[in-house]
Amino acid sequence: MSELVPGGNLLLPGGALTVRVPGPFDVSALITDDGGTVRDDGDFVFYNQPSAPGARLAGDTLTVDPHALRPGATRVTVAVSPAEPGTPLSGLPSPVLQVADSRGRPLARFSPPRPGQEEVLLLAEIYRRGEGWKLRALGQGYADGLAGLARDFGVDVADEESASAASVPAAAPGPAVRTRPADPGPGSALDPDGFLAPVNSARSRVGSPPVALDARLVSAARAHAAAMAAGGRLGIESRDGVSVYQRVIAAGYPYLTVGEHLVSGPRTPAEFVSYCLRNEPPRRTLHDPAFTHVGLAHADGGPSGDVYWTALWASPLTPEGLDRAAAEVVGLTNRERARAGLPSLSPDPLLTAAAQAHSTDMVARDFYSHTAPDGSGPGDRAAAAGSARRTIGENIACGRRSAAEVVRGWMNSPGHRANILGPDFTHIGVGFAGGGRAGTYWTQLFGT
Repeated sequence: MSELVPGGNLLLPGGALTVRVPGPFDVSALITDDGGTVRDDGDFVFYNQPSAPGARLAGDTLTVDPHALRPGATRVTVAVSPAEPGTPLSGLPSPVLQVADSRGRPLARFSPPRPGQEEVLLLAEIYRRGEGWKLRALGQGYADGLAGLARDFGVDVADEESASAASVPAAAPGPAVRTRPADPGPGSALDPDGFLAPVNSARSRVGSPPVALDARLVSAARAHAAAMAAGGRLGIESRDGVSVYQRVIAAGYPYLTVGEHLVSGPRTPAEFVSYCLRNEPPRRTLHDPAFTHVGLAHADGGPSGDVYWTALWASPLTPEGLDRAAAEVVGLTNRERARAGLPSLSPDPLLTAAAQAHSTDMVARDFYSHTAPDGSGPGDRAAAAGSARRTIGENIACGRRSAAEVVRGWMNSPGHRANILGPDFTHIGVGFAGGGRAGTYWTQLFGT
C-alpha cells in the first residue's frame, strides 16, 4: 500500500475501486471533464444525490468505476466536509483517505496536513492518463463550505427555500444543485461595468484568445481590494498578513499560471484597462495568451478618496498542465546541459513525487527553504518517496511565473547552475505549486 503525500500520485489497476474516509465526515465527489467543470447537476455526488454513472456513495465509502463514468468524464474529485454543518475541520480528527481495489485490497492511504478553519477539504482526484487512470493526493481546503465547492466546479447552489426549483430535491438539509450557466459575460453581476469587452478586444488585436470572468477570481479580487483599502496601501500582501495569491487559493481556484494588477487611481474599469494598455508590464500581462480567466474588483479607500483595484489573471491547474510545466522545466534543463556538453537527465517518478510534495508543502506550511519545518531535507524527502538514489541535489524557486523564467533564474545563480550542470547527476524530478506568499513554488530534485 502506498502512503501518499500532497501532490503524490499512483497508477490505478483496472476495475472499480473504493474510496473511504471514516469518521464524522460527509464524503462527496464531482465528476468533471478536462476543463474542470461538471456537465450538469448529475455530476455532483453527495448525501442528497448518492449515485451517478460510475460513482456510488454509501455512508463513508465512495465506489468509483472509471470505465463506467458518463461519456467525456476524465476526473473524479473527492472531498470531505464535517457531518455537522458549520463545523470547521480543525475541530475534528484529521481525515484519512483509504483507497482499495475491487477485491478490497488496500492501494493507498493519504493523511493531509491538518486543516485550519476550512469547512471542506479536497482530498484526492481520480483522473485519466492516456488509456489508464491515476490517483493524485490533494489536501486543498475550502473556507466556504460544500456549497462553495460545488459552485466553483460549475454547479449552482440553491438554498432550501428555492430547492423546489432545483433539479435535485433536498431530502435532508444541505445544498440542492443545478447547472450554473457557463461564463458570465459583460453586464452580469460579475462585470456590471463591462470590463470584459475592452479586455478581450485588446487581446484579440494581438492574437491572444479571450479570457472569461471567473467567480472565484472575482471573489479573491474583492477581498484583496477591500484589504488594501482598509490598510490604505497597495501590496501583494495586505496588512492582515494574507497575500493575494493565498486569497486566490482560498477562493477555490488552484492555478498553474497567475498574474495580478494592483493599482490605485483609475475611477472606472475603462480607465483601468486604459492604464494597463499605456504601460508595458501591465500591458504584457493583459495580453498574455497563457491566461484563460480573469477577475476584477475595486474598493474605496475611505477618507483619502483613493480607489484600490485588484485584477487577477490565471489559468487553472490540471494534471495535464502540471505535467506539461514539469516536462518543460526538464527540457529547458537538458538544453542547458547539452550546451555544456553534458548528457540529458532522465525524468524519475520518485524524484518527481518528492519534488512535488516539497512545493506543495512550502505552500501549505508557509515556508521557503530546503529544510522543512520538521527538519527534513532533500535526501529525506527523496527517501520518503521511495527513491534509492545515492546522491541528491535540490533547487527551489518562488515567484517565477513560467518554466522558462524559473530555469533562467536558476542558471543566473551560481549554486543552482552548479546543480543543473552537475556532471554526476543522471535523473531529475520537478514539482510546482501555486499559492502561498510568493504565488509560485518550484522544486527540482537531482539524483545519481
